[in-house]
Order: sequence, then structure tokens, then C-alpha cells
Amino acid sequence: MSQRRGPEQEIDPSLLLRAYAMGVFPMADHRDDPSIYWVEPKMRGVLPLDGFHLSRSLRKTIASERFEVTVDRDFAGVIRLCAEAAQDRPETWINGPIERAFLELHRQGYAHSIECWQNGALAGGLYGLALGRAFFGESMVTRVRDASKVAFAHLVARLQAGGFRLLDCQFITDHLASLGAVEIPRADYVALLGEALDGASSAGEGSASGDFFALDGTADDAGTVSGPLSRKVIAQLLGQIS
Repeated sequence: MSQRRGPEQEIDPSLLLRAYAMGVFPMADHRDDPSIYWVEPKMRGVLPLDGFHLSRSLRKTIASERFEVTVDRDFAGVIRLCAEAAQDRPETWINGPIERAFLELHRQGYAHSIECWQNGALAGGLYGLALGRAFFGESMVTRVRDASKVAFAHLVARLQAGGFRLLDCQFITDHLASLGAVEIPRADYVALLGEALDGASSAGEGSASGDFFALDGTADDAGTVSGPLSRKVIAQLLGQIS
């Protein structure tokens, strides 16, 4: 016999922005859990933007035509794919209220996605929240080998070009550690967050905001950034910071 679900605990998007500005983020126990809880880890995963580990094989994949990479073309598809992938993990956390709040923040211009496509199908990607000069990575997913790695590499290069100071990964995984992510104590994270948000409001406004679209001079109207020039730019940026 199935259990009756309680009413879902909706999240006010403005509250979500204020929470991230204080170093707190929401999670759910599983995809179908109607409630959320707030998390502030004692040890925080971050990736120094000058410490990305670019392997030779990943560099070749980025420079190839294996994936078409886009920005904000299918935010809903990426977060849905991340949520579906989370159903196969022991701990799942993207429930309906979190998904809907981020869809609204995307409509408001705060949440962004990077998509990797292969043969017209969504092969993987990631999404997160840009606030001031901080980017809070929420989740990434792959349906085709290396798709999430390519999306993450594009994210790092984009943040570097846009003047961002902090890439928050929340928790460390072996996958993130292989790309250069490290764990730091909460106090150190709060200091980095304060520097990244200095001069910017909790609504992401102010002169201290990073430019998430700094690389888009080479993108087309659909947000595609996979042309030969942009692939060269991405590889050059990552080569400079590796």
C-alpha cells in the first residue's frame, strides 16, 4: 500500500537567493519527498577557478566536434535529466519544489544551464545559480560518456572569462576531485563567499556581478557555443588556468 504524500513545501525564489547568499542551500530526502531542508556543510566543496584539471583526453574531446554545447537552451530539460538521474542514487534531493523554484530563477535570469548535445539529443549537462561573482553548481548529469565533463569544462572557462571568483560544488565527489575540486572548512568558504558577493545584493545586482555570458560573442541565436572559434577559445582559457 502506497503512502499518502503531504502537501509540497514550495520555495519562494527570493528566499532561495537570500539563502545562497548566506551559504545555505535546500535539499530533499528523495525525488518524491514533498518537503525540503536547509544545508550548510561543515566542509564545503569548491573548485578554484585557476585549479581545473584538464586531461589530455578531455582537451581533445573539447576540441573535437563530438558534442554541440549550448547555454540556457533547455534549462528545464537539464534539471529534469538531473532529477531523473538522481532517482538511481542512494541519496536523491531534487524534488518538485526545488525544481520549480529553479525554473522560476531561470526565468528571472539567475539560474543557468549548459547542455551537451549529440545527434540532436541531450547527452548531458549541468545547472546552477549565478549570484554576484559566485556560481553555485547544483547538479550535473551525463547520458553519453564525457558529456558532463565537457559541460563542466565549458562552465569553468565561462566563469573565468566572466570575472567570477567562486565555483561552489557543495559536496566533494571522486568525479569532482578528479577535476580539481577541494574541500575547505565552513569559515573559509564563508570568507570566499563574502568576497565573491562583495558589492552585490542578494538579488545578484551590483557592480560586483560576474558576466556569465562573456564568451557569447561566438554563440548563435540559439545559444550554441560549439563552433570552431569558441572551441579554440575554451581550450585556450582552460590551458591558461590548468
